[in-house]
Amino acid sequence: MGSKTTKIRTTFACTECGAQSPKWAGRCTECGDWNTLVEELVGGDDPAANVPLAPTKRSGPMRIGDVPTDIARPISTGIDELDAVLGGGLVAGSVTLLGGEPGIGKSTLLLQLLAARQGATLYVSAEESAQQVRLRAERLDAIRPDLWLQSETSLPHILQAIDDTAPELVVIDSIQTVADPALSSPPGSVGQVRGCAHRLVNEAKERNIAVVLVGHVTKEGSLAGPRVLEHVVDTVLQFEGDRHHALRLLRATKHRFGPTNELGLFEMVGAGLVAVPDPSTLFLADRRTGIPGSAVVPTMEGRRPIVIELQSLTTEAIPNVPCRRSAQGIDGGRLSMLMAVLGRRGRLKVGDHDVYASAAGGAKITEPGLDLGICLAVASAMSDTPLPPDLAVFGEVGLGGEIRQVSHAPRRITEAVRLGFSRVILPAKSPEPDEDVRDHVRLIRVDTIAAALRAAGLDGSSGSGLRAV
Repeated sequence: MGSKTTKIRTTFACTECGAQSPKWAGRCTECGDWNTLVEELVGGDDPAANVPLAPTKRSGPMRIGDVPTDIARPISTGIDELDAVLGGGLVAGSVTLLGGEPGIGKSTLLLQLLAARQGATLYVSAEESAQQVRLRAERLDAIRPDLWLQSETSLPHILQAIDDTAPELVVIDSIQTVADPALSSPPGSVGQVRGCAHRLVNEAKERNIAVVLVGHVTKEGSLAGPRVLEHVVDTVLQFEGDRHHALRLLRATKHRFGPTNELGLFEMVGAGLVAVPDPSTLFLADRRTGIPGSAVVPTMEGRRPIVIELQSLTTEAIPNVPCRRSAQGIDGGRLSMLMAVLGRRGRLKVGDHDVYASAAGGAKITEPGLDLGICLAVASAMSDTPLPPDLAVFGEVGLGGEIRQVSHAPRRITEAVRLGFSRVILPAKSPEPDEDVRDHVRLIRVDTIAAALRAAGLDGSSGSGLRAV
């Protein structure tokens, strides 16, 4: 008798939501995204192709007041900046997904995390060899007896390694290269990523250990793979930065155990990643005063005030060619909107100029307090008139040209004063800072973009050379 052949069927899965379709289509019928369906092979009659997850040990219903909370307390990672983003540290039984561009320093950060963590830890390298990881560990001074290393891509072997080492923390680098032989899909496919992630989440809950997964990112900067990958984990961290700059930024876009508005700052040096305790000083270290198109803005990232320099350059546009609006480190759509407000409400001819704006030092800031700084930097560049070197500015700009309040104004002012700025242009209704701060700063309150331009001497009325309508 011949052996029974396994029927293999083809299906198409959406890389955004994970929905399956029997045939390819340009648009996913579930989430509505275009060109997200990819082909997968699924074993129809093969029992090994559809192995169910192991049953989990679940408790029955209980009163909400009787639910214990001590098991959800974070444990410090030993890295202060990482603890700040995670609200105190990693929680036992949680699963964290870390994403970032290739070469940004994800593996370096996680190896330092494992070295700083007390107790047994396991690093699963599914992309690099054990020798490559060992060489990096030597450079980072991360060699210690309780740090276990395995170079493996097979999920059953990874689970066996967890059984053998009994770690408190597991890092898997990366989830896209791990494969389960029980699934017929190729490694890196939607089915493999989804199935392996579900299995690892289940193991983390059952064993009460913290698991960190490294995820690839697309060319747009979002996490690659099915969107369900972000849904099943407890925390999603984004590691950002420009490989040509030493600064690295760590943000939480999802965190079930705390807030998501904190920011961790690191600097890449020869010995690895080191915390940046005073980011404002780092951002302003190379600032040159007296240069048109430069504005200093106190921003807020979570509870931390950070003073950055915004730079702008304007050039006359080529006739009959649409004007360019180029932004680096700030939102490009926001820049285009502010130029429309500046032209309509500020009465400045920005419609026939190309505008380039950048957050100096490799920072990526999107909060609304940047608006007024962007407008004044562009106006300064157009008039070729520098802003005073002791002037800082912040505020949100509305479509009507009004200057709106932003959060934590007193903390922004205090940070600016600490760095030596003695004048601040701010929204008219912003709260007052502490009395000891008021004695060292002159607050210039404005309610419209036109008033802000006059306060900065950029409205064309004082011989600045700025063309007015």
